[in-house]
Amino acid sequence: MPSPSAAGPGPARPTPADARVLCDARALAEAPPLPGGVLRKLAESGRQLDANVVRIAPGERITAHTETQLDVLVLVVAGDGVLGRGPGDAPRPLGEGTLAWLPHGAPRSITAGATGLTYVTVHRRRPGIQIGMRPGP
Repeated sequence: MPSPSAAGPGPARPTPADARVLCDARALAEAPPLPGGVLRKLAESGRQLDANVVRIAPGERITAHTETQLDVLVLVVAGDGVLGRGPGDAPRPLGEGTLAWLPHGAPRSITAGATGLTYVTVHRRRPGIQIGMRPGP
């Protein structure tokens, strides 16, 4: 059986196992100011990781929370802000190029500075929701 790229003229389509460039995170960060939110999400099938490019609007914040299951890497690509680790802890500055590790079980919050904050998050993929039979009485 021929491969999809051998089926006809034109460029070969990447398969889930092909390495490829997904986006230019700096270009996304430099786009006209938009409300905060996810700018790019890794959605390729068969992946083992989740990754997002996230923008937080100036002065906005992701409130303190604790991720109980996943370690998360955060790479700041534009702007600045602070990483909070919990009550009574001094906030840690975040700036372009900062790489932060947020271990599972550790409280965290992120607050954007005056120009906003754009960062990439990477973590193990969460398993999908599974529908099953309800246990009997």
